[in-house]
Amino acid sequence: MGIAQEFREFAIKGNVIDLAVGVIIGGAFGKIVDSVVSDLIMPVVGLVFGRLDFSNLYLVLGSIPPGTAHTLDALKKAGVPVLAYGHFITVAVNFLILAFIIFMMVKQINRLKRQAPAPAPAAPAAPPEDIVLLREIRDSLNRPR
Repeated sequence: MGIAQEFREFAIKGNVIDLAVGVIIGGAFGKIVDSVVSDLIMPVVGLVFGRLDFSNLYLVLGSIPPGTAHTLDALKKAGVPVLAYGHFITVAVNFLILAFIIFMMVKQINRLKRQAPAPAPAAPAAPPEDIVLLREIRDSLNRPR
């Protein structure tokens, strides 16, 4: 069996296709969560904490050249080493929200699985013809004469 044949069998298996679909949906879902955090949650957090914008929180690790604006983008363009911990906070919030949403989805799926009624037991299969014939012979021999 060649490598191409083995790869084809591997790629066609249901689990691999399910995983690929999951990765694609997960990427799209991650973008949605990123938008929820940056466009909906962070403005509210900024309003509560006084116009706080996590994305612009940074610590300068080197000297700033004269004439460079004191913004994260300008410092990065000037090649100044900065510790952009605000971006990390935003990514961490994204992760926590995504993890919570996935937890709630799994919890709901497990609840639905528990509520599904168990399938009714299948009716027993009819015995084979030879067994039926043997039972008839046994019964006829056991009858009083």
